[in-house]
Amino acid sequence: MDVEHVVGLPHPRLRPFVTRYSGYRLRTAPGLHRGLPSRSLTLVVTVDGTVDLPEGRFATLCGGLHDEPVIISHGGFQHGVQCDLTPLGARAFFGLPAGELAGTTVGLDVLDAPAGELRERLQGATTWLDRFAHLDRVLGGLLKPVRQQVEVAWAWRRLADGAGVGEIAAEVGWSRQHLSARFAAEYGLTPKVVARVMRFERANRMLRGERRPTLTEVAAACGYTDQAHLNRDWRALCGATPTEWITAELPFVQGSGGPAVAR
Repeated sequence: MDVEHVVGLPHPRLRPFVTRYSGYRLRTAPGLHRGLPSRSLTLVVTVDGTVDLPEGRFATLCGGLHDEPVIISHGGFQHGVQCDLTPLGARAFFGLPAGELAGTTVGLDVLDAPAGELRERLQGATTWLDRFAHLDRVLGGLLKPVRQQVEVAWAWRRLADGAGVGEIAAEVGWSRQHLSARFAAEYGLTPKVVARVMRFERANRMLRGERRPTLTEVAAACGYTDQAHLNRDWRALCGATPTEWITAELPFVQGSGGPAVAR
């Protein structure tokens, strides 16, 4: 098994729209990989090969927010760059709300992005730093003015802070139903579902850390009622319990948080 992950930060002016770049080169046994729910949209540009999903094979793609695993099949070699986009990035780069991409994956060419040019630039680069610099230039050229409803953006930030849906609705002066409808129109998922995804994401991040905590510690730290609650949520969002995921997938993603490329 040969696994390489390198993480870089985008140019500062892109950071409201892209949280990080993650370069990967994996040579493993052929099999399946789970793309997990998170608060980010996923933009992938392959350097070699394709990303093989039930919807088809993609050399470049953008996947929206989702609340179930995306099953990726591979022949044993994967090489490319993943960009984690904020929901606002969908408006900035593609001129549409993140909700229009929720639960689906499309090729970058469908979004009128220069998919072929971007892939050629990454293929011609010899270092991860150069590839990230190409992403900066191409994505920077796609930037459009963005407008988003203040209350909906506020609700997203408050969910990330751990606030409850009822609390947020009271803060913005809306009913829970109205908040859910406006929120889902922008992001494609309701506030309740996004809160669940964010909690899952925190638990997943803890399990990838240098010191792996016990599942009881993860459940307590992330707000699950108990370990059984943690297991149920993981089965729904990941398709596996934490223990099953650790055994099957953690060796391949353990390094996805680093090493970091200075920007």
